Amino acid sequence: MLHADFVFINGRVFTVDEQFTVAEALAVRGDSILAVGASEEMDEYVGPTTEIVDLAGRSVLPGINDSHLHAIAFGLDTPPLSLDLSYPAVKSLADIRESIRVAVTGARPGEWIVGTGWDDGYLEECLAEPGRMPHRADIDDVSPENPVFLQDYSRHTSWVNSAALRIAGVDESSPIPDGGVVDTDPDGSLTGVVREGAQALVQRVLPPLTRERREQAILHAVAKLQELGITSITDPALGPGGESIAGGAAGEEGLKVYADLADQGELGVRVSTLLLPTGMSGSVDEFERNLEQVQVPAVQDMRRFQVLGVKIFADGIPPSGTAWMHDEYVGGGCGSLCVSGNTDEQRVAQVTGMILAGHRAGYQVGVHVTGDRAIDTVVDAIIAAQEAHPRPNTRHYLIHGDFVSESTLKRMAAHGIGVNMNPTIKWTIADLEVGVVGAARAAYEWPYRSALEAGVRLMSSSDAPVTTPDWRQGLSTMILREGKASNEVSGPEQCIGLEAALRTYTSNPAWQDFADEWKGSLETGKVADLCVLDADLAEIDPHDMPHMRVVMTMVGGIVVHGAVSSAVASA
Repeated sequence: MLHADFVFINGRVFTVDEQFTVAEALAVRGDSILAVGASEEMDEYVGPTTEIVDLAGRSVLPGINDSHLHAIAFGLDTPPLSLDLSYPAVKSLADIRESIRVAVTGARPGEWIVGTGWDDGYLEECLAEPGRMPHRADIDDVSPENPVFLQDYSRHTSWVNSAALRIAGVDESSPIPDGGVVDTDPDGSLTGVVREGAQALVQRVLPPLTRERREQAILHAVAKLQELGITSITDPALGPGGESIAGGAAGEEGLKVYADLADQGELGVRVSTLLLPTGMSGSVDEFERNLEQVQVPAVQDMRRFQVLGVKIFADGIPPSGTAWMHDEYVGGGCGSLCVSGNTDEQRVAQVTGMILAGHRAGYQVGVHVTGDRAIDTVVDAIIAAQEAHPRPNTRHYLIHGDFVSESTLKRMAAHGIGVNMNPTIKWTIADLEVGVVGAARAAYEWPYRSALEAGVRLMSSSDAPVTTPDWRQGLSTMILREGKASNEVSGPEQCIGLEAALRTYTSNPAWQDFADEWKGSLETGKVADLCVLDADLAEIDPHDMPHMRVVMTMVGGIVVHGAVSSAVASA
């Protein structure tokens, strides 16, 4: 009889198998699950070196898979590597000014001040004056010589000071990248706010990232993820198109750093990636040329690191008015696709061509798309690519898919197209969206129940650093649909239950990773990726889910957070 390294008994083991079985006990040997069942059934697996853990009713879950998380950017964009400008830490422009002032006092002359996470929807001055946006004048006086680069929570909008514009050589006559937006005052002068592809005007002059800093960012991020019970992620944008995004955090070198850490046994979580051949204003020609030239590193263990597909940007995001919608926003306009081209027809052709190129090259295709008109365009293009060049098991998917319609969801289900949604973004912006898209569309945004009822494969993710990678808040939001600031319910008809919600963080992302045969559920023979909570997940009030503690995380049978016995005993 094989003896286990660890035996967990007297718990609530959420296997997330096909029947959503909840067992009492689990045995782990090496990197795999040896047995699942009743506590008394584990006796036969206990040997002289087996560590027995009495869960005392606590929950064991499959390791959480945050299937859309920019780990390098997350590491770089959180303290100590960046100023934290997110709500509620920052509630006003005055708070931001003070953060910059303090940073300048400790900086060298001319050194860049970088911060992330601001949200004009929560800044007191912007709330008091509708239409008010941050302005370079708000920060010029506290940092006259040090260039300042501040990305908002979505990373689709950046705010810079005059020193940054000066260093970048950007003024009112500068050409704007296709799909980019540069905000101006009524007199035509620059405000210092740039959106979508126009962010590259300043991002390209940020100090280049060193390999050491990329590695530092990954390890910093991984430590935080392990504390949250996250054992797998998809870093969804690394490649030539990322050299000017987030200061180069999405650049191609990140692929090599991930691969090297994996081969050295130092990565700490399982990582899948999507290549990013072009940025937010890309073209088919650039996409195909870069895709052919990108270097995909070889690794010893593809269960630790793998390149699965390509990422394509189709449009922007609703709060910025840059998602391409069928109907106008509250303030007018319908947004547009963000790729190259001067007309809607030209831009549709570019997106369609990139999707076809990625599919034809044999990659999984993940498309950032949020507006309903853009979604219809992307789904049409994916279906056309699959029909023109048939191949089984493509597992293409929409990234975000905010306003995917019920009719389009049915088409997606029929063609095996998935969607990766973001409940923590829903929680963050639910209270603000009514003023952007109106009450009905705001309530429908991220239609979880409609997607499930249509039979679409549905994943959940944080899009960190856009939001914190806290899947516990994500579970609560999918079940309750409450907003962050008001706790008002937004679209109760789109609420889903615990089983469906938990699958979006476990078994369904394993499908996205082409790994559902060996991870994503706690079943005999699958990898021992799991986390232990300090509560019974089935009994806890959904309002309290964000406060559950992860007391232990295991990846491949190795404890990476918490000491098994002591952590559970002290919970």
